[in-house]
Amino acid sequence: MSNHRAINGETLELELTYLAAVIPEAINDVQPIAMEDTYFPEDPEVHAHLRLRAKNERYEITKKTMVDDGDASAHVETTIPLETSEYLALASASMRKISKDRYRVNIDGYPAEVDVFKGVLRGLVLIDFEFQSYEEKANFTPPDVCLTDVTQEEFLAGGVLSGKSYEDIQPYLVRLGYSAL
Repeated sequence: MSNHRAINGETLELELTYLAAVIPEAINDVQPIAMEDTYFPEDPEVHAHLRLRAKNERYEITKKTMVDDGDASAHVETTIPLETSEYLALASASMRKISKDRYRVNIDGYPAEVDVFKGVLRGLVLIDFEFQSYEEKANFTPPDVCLTDVTQEEFLAGGVLSGKSYEDIQPYLVRLGYSAL
């Protein structure tokens, strides 16, 4: 989405993330964006904040930093576009990967990104809503397709989730009332 505000050459991302209660029907009408994310460092005990992304035929590297410690709903992102050769050289440096299809849709009048995970995370579906202001985010009421707010659930952050399987995170998902979609 393009709901990011520039701050000193970086962008501020305000978002809330939800586990999907159902797969939103809105995704049936759009073509997904195939994504593969690779996280650094490769050490699975470290919450990686550096992400390499292949998005169709475009490549980039992004560093995400929380604005306030303990609040995963606001990040500052610094993104650098990459050439294909740069991406390929970096992608082989870590096995912490996530594959997903992203659908950009409107759900109950709100712009949303629906991430349908593939491969070892198949069954996981997350919905992100991005906001223009802290006030807009604070006044948001999630649509019925959302099960529960997981914005602050660290185990679902890409930098923690990468390198894990659905079975690895299933006990946490069950605790939240989630069943594979």
